[in-house]
Amino acid sequence: MTKEDIYNSIADSIAEQFNLKREDIKPELNFLKDIDADSIDFVELVLDLEDHFDIEISDEDAEKLITLQNTVDYIAAKKGITA
Repeated sequence: MTKEDIYNSIADSIAEQFNLKREDIKPELNFLKDIDADSIDFVELVLDLEDHFDIEISDEDAEKLITLQNTVDYIAAKKGITA
């Protein structure tokens, strides 16, 4: 698995969950500003990420997941992926 795989997986999930066109999803996408995700939406997204990538995301870490790119970087770091 690469960072690109992680990115594509999350982008596909966001497109489906928030009824967005896949091509409109960019790395700088801000979960709170760009897709108007409320706290319940965000919790659901975090739970989906935990299940999909078989990781645990603490509440403290979840608060730092603001953009798609920093979420990809966070998951890659948790999985030990550098490329």
